[in-house]
Amino acid sequence: QESESENKLDGETASDSESKSEFGGSSPVPTSDDTPEVLNRALSNLSSRWKNWWVRGILTLAMITFFFIIIYLGPMVLMTIVMCVQIKCFHEIITIGYNVYHSYDLPWFRTLSWYFLLCVNYFFYGETVTDYFFTLVQREEPLRILSKYHRFISFALYLTGFCMFVLSLVKKHYRLQFYMFGWTHVTLLIVVTQSHLIIHNLFEGMIWFIVPISCVICNDIMAYMFGFFFGRTPLIKLSPKKTWEGFIGGFFSTVLFGLLLSYVMSGYRCFTCPVEFNNDTNSFTVDCEPSELFQLQEYNIPVVLQSVVGWKTVRMYPFQIHSIALSTFASLIGPFGGFFASGFKRAFKIKDFANTIPGHGGIMDRFDCQYLMATFVNVYIASFIRGPNPSKLIQQFLTLRPDQQLHIFNTLKAHLVDRGILGSLEDA
Repeated sequence: QESESENKLDGETASDSESKSEFGGSSPVPTSDDTPEVLNRALSNLSSRWKNWWVRGILTLAMITFFFIIIYLGPMVLMTIVMCVQIKCFHEIITIGYNVYHSYDLPWFRTLSWYFLLCVNYFFYGETVTDYFFTLVQREEPLRILSKYHRFISFALYLTGFCMFVLSLVKKHYRLQFYMFGWTHVTLLIVVTQSHLIIHNLFEGMIWFIVPISCVICNDIMAYMFGFFFGRTPLIKLSPKKTWEGFIGGFFSTVLFGLLLSYVMSGYRCFTCPVEFNNDTNSFTVDCEPSELFQLQEYNIPVVLQSVVGWKTVRMYPFQIHSIALSTFASLIGPFGGFFASGFKRAFKIKDFANTIPGHGGIMDRFDCQYLMATFVNVYIASFIRGPNPSKLIQQFLTLRPDQQLHIFNTLKAHLVDRGILGSLEDA
């Protein structure tokens, strides 16, 4: 009874113990200290608490610098980095599964995992190419054929992997193999789908990519800072080091940061314009006339606050109001992506997903909140921001046969006449 109660205190149930024996009684080996020797020598006189603070701080500055560099290099580099991050996150999660199952020498596990990753990426990126590079696809015969039968090809590829999995089933290990089949698909859902949404957000304008990611980074940093210096009250058992002081301090800091960053970025077309493909130059362009979201407007300050701030009106970009929603989500809901990841790691008794970044763990440890944020931004844009895109409609219109174009022209003309926008058909 004592051992059973101890297991429950540690969050482990009887079914967990049964699963552990079924997995061979082994769990992934915890990550070791991978701090560079230079930092170890320089910080050798500090306590482990302050040493970790400096290591995390230095590596955080390095990652922020790298983030600025890839933004400067443009959307193509950003999309490439997103793809690389996706592959690395997938590798880290699948490796944990492999460490659980490797003692059974189950066939084709890694091969099938990477094959399904390839299939899902082919499907999603094929959809993106067809959507955003429609005229380029229609111009090239091989791409046009691939685009026309894209979903059928994607389904055929997946069915091939499905049949390979069924053929790989081994007697006495059926349940374990189906566990792993589910593991792979949940990983694909979490990692690949979210990275695909990040790229869609990027095409809406780099500001929709940079501001949400920056808000999550700011919240992570400020919650750590407030928690480090003022944290006293534990926030959640899944992450014992998280505190209410850090959670609240991170919230207010992130909202303020989001307002300031949005104000600065809204004045630059390279950040606010949608990323579009120019068929004449075969390159991406970010030049446009800024929409109303990115034009300064005057807002009346509530009477209650006028006596406090001393102003009656304030000039700001409408996007700044949307940034409040983005930063609020990044501060209040985004951390639950981190809590989810913490629960996952505790379930397998590991400290980090990997040891790629000293003081931070693996890539997945840094992007656990980003993926949840990407889904919210995509849903937010679709619900409150995005409207019909005239340029895409024209591109598709020009690919139709002449008789189809003429039919649409006459239908549109008659519609405009009925609404009184154009003169009568006789005058026209």
